[in-house]
Amino acid sequence: MAIPFFTGRITDWILQDKTVPSFTRNIWLMSILTIASTALEFASDGIYNITMGHMHGRVHREVFRAVLRQETGFFLKNPAGSITSRVTEDTANVCESISDTLSLLLWYLGRALCLLVFMFWGSPYLTLVTLINLPLLFLLPKKLGKVHQSLAVKVQESLAKSTQVALEALSAMPTVRSFANEEGEAQKFRQKLEEMKTLNKKEALAYVAEVWTTSVSGMLLKVGILYLGGQLVIRGTVSSGNLVSFVLYQLQFTQAVQVLLSLYPSMQKAVGSSEKIFEYLDRTPCSPLSGSLAPLNMKGLVEFQDVSFAYPNQPKVQVLQGLTFTLHPGTVTALVGPNGSGKSTVAALLQNLYQPTGGQLLLDGQCLVQYDHHYLHTQVAAVGQEPLLFGRSFRENIAYGLNRTPTMEEITAVAVESGAHDFISGFPQGYDTEVGETGNQLSGGQRQAVALARALIRKPLLLILDDATSALDAGNQLRVQRLLYESPKRASRTVLLITQQLSLAEQAHHILFLREGSVGEQGTHLQLMKRGGCYRAMVEALAAPAD
Repeated sequence: MAIPFFTGRITDWILQDKTVPSFTRNIWLMSILTIASTALEFASDGIYNITMGHMHGRVHREVFRAVLRQETGFFLKNPAGSITSRVTEDTANVCESISDTLSLLLWYLGRALCLLVFMFWGSPYLTLVTLINLPLLFLLPKKLGKVHQSLAVKVQESLAKSTQVALEALSAMPTVRSFANEEGEAQKFRQKLEEMKTLNKKEALAYVAEVWTTSVSGMLLKVGILYLGGQLVIRGTVSSGNLVSFVLYQLQFTQAVQVLLSLYPSMQKAVGSSEKIFEYLDRTPCSPLSGSLAPLNMKGLVEFQDVSFAYPNQPKVQVLQGLTFTLHPGTVTALVGPNGSGKSTVAALLQNLYQPTGGQLLLDGQCLVQYDHHYLHTQVAAVGQEPLLFGRSFRENIAYGLNRTPTMEEITAVAVESGAHDFISGFPQGYDTEVGETGNQLSGGQRQAVALARALIRKPLLLILDDATSALDAGNQLRVQRLLYESPKRASRTVLLITQQLSLAEQAHHILFLREGSVGEQGTHLQLMKRGGCYRAMVEALAAPAD
């Protein structure tokens, strides 16, 4: 910014004194300032880029951690595609805007302020004329920027919807293929892209209109300044050198203002994305994720006391109503009943994935939510009908979530108990074999066996099996029966067995028949068969030969 000043001095030298020392002195000062400016800019850019690199990683990390802190109901209300889009696309947009746009915005803002000081020093009159005309460069683009911001938000929402369609299709490819609906999914994705394409066109038009109005206004201002400055030189109010300096300063100033206004829509777009990001960062989970209880000794006594529950996305539908029962240490309690009676919901509540909407759920006499999150899940382990594995090795999947690194002997021991050791050993890399995304390289029974090993390695006091043996072969089902009823560890373990397989339920110490969210019948297998109620009807229906 010193160059225009010395350019004006050289102009006066050419028109007036023509002294060589003055010319040489100005050239040397210009050279020194240029070199110093270059060195400082290099240093500042290096510091800024290093800082932004750290900031990018921190923002992505904090957003993902904020999502992981949310209660389970949050993931029912928000599709996975929408959450993924915010964590990845929106966060990346904000980081890019901060890295590039904000850097330029601050640099040109500082430059504009310094140029304004030099302009006032050169000619207060011409500076006031410039400032009076600044609204032409500001007001209309500001209004267009609001339009651009609203369109940018709509584009992000449209992108999230298209991402959700793609995610659903890709995660359910076997189902899509079995129904021969590849073209249907492609058409649905195409429709979402067409909606986004229309919004992108509108966003582009708003951006072009803003840039065009800014450019035309700047050109008109330049012409006006040249005319008024020429009149001042004729009158002798300012020297030719001062006019040259002012014009150069004014050109840089208007250019800085134009750049600021052109960057403004990008910042508005970043604001549109950052609103969603900060919505996650600032969101407080509706229910506490972790208490403070972590007793040294736990028995594993579970009590459902008049428990009621409705899922957050369907608050009016009561899944459980006045559910009351007790799970005793050292016993296997089978939970049976028709589909939709609330069996899997009981398993979810025991894992503290949700909290009862009524009544109390106690573990050793204390509310489940009062236990420390990590401690609770070392004591409570669950295996579902369709367990999810991670795209890692068998070793990592079995040891998943442990605070310590288990020995290979421990991993092998639980794999033998669950029936997973035989097929794992058959792979060339053994326990270091990758299982594929969500375990898609394994059969359903193999995934259940690995998931059971993942639960057993925690040595839980409360083990929940939610139809977790449905895909196992006869040999492994027999192995699980022995684990439940003959293992030396069964005396210190509370087991909740949710199953449709009567061979497992018959041996249970206690059977609960769940109907419409409450206990309809309970007792041993023989007691319930003698009673001749719903349980016996279900047993006979399952035992009856198909027509």
